[in-house]
Amino acid sequence: MKKLVVLTGAGMSVESGLSTFRSENGLWENHKVEDVATPEGWYRNPELVLDFYNNLRKKLIESEPNAGHKKLAELESDYDIRIITQNVDNLHERAGSTHVLHLHGELMKVRSVRNERLIYTLTPEHCEIHLGDKAEDGGQLRPHIVWFGEAVPMIEPAIEWVSEADIFVVIGTSLNVYPAAGLLNYVKPGTPVYLIDPNEVHDPSGRTTRFIRKGASEGVKELADILKHES
Repeated sequence: MKKLVVLTGAGMSVESGLSTFRSENGLWENHKVEDVATPEGWYRNPELVLDFYNNLRKKLIESEPNAGHKKLAELESDYDIRIITQNVDNLHERAGSTHVLHLHGELMKVRSVRNERLIYTLTPEHCEIHLGDKAEDGGQLRPHIVWFGEAVPMIEPAIEWVSEADIFVVIGTSLNVYPAAGLLNYVKPGTPVYLIDPNEVHDPSGRTTRFIRKGASEGVKELADILKHES
């Protein structure tokens, strides 16, 4: 079974009603990114940050996986699919995908400020955390999100997946955010690369890439048709 590795970005979840991480005006859900997605923003106003992610979780809980998420999950019957996502939502998992690696953390998880390995999974019924909510080590709970300026601990396993890919697919990402954009450099020479996005995206790797200029749902459907006919 061929190994199909997929890198997904914010465009993967737009059709599910979730906004992109950062708009052209530098805001995320009408907040300055530096206020809600940096360690400095956390130290300045942790209550604002906690409220921001509480509201994001509520939106996520109300959202559903789109046809693109579901089609990727269906392809597991024909391919060994590994999904590397820049998204913090859990829509890939809810669609049925079984191998998902989150580069930038997970919205439905929180962790201790004292020990980044002390992680807890929230539920739809109990999805809010507030100042004073602490881990068992006494540390304040914070979102399990990789903020700007923080290390990306999952980049090494992501590189390993990419280096083993028989087919590599990029969906809904501008390829401007590093280190995720650099994953293209680890694709083996000669490996087919597909890029699905309705907007023009520059492939910084310089390799021959097949572009599918569609949104996630229609794009993944077209990809599945292409792979079926080329297998």
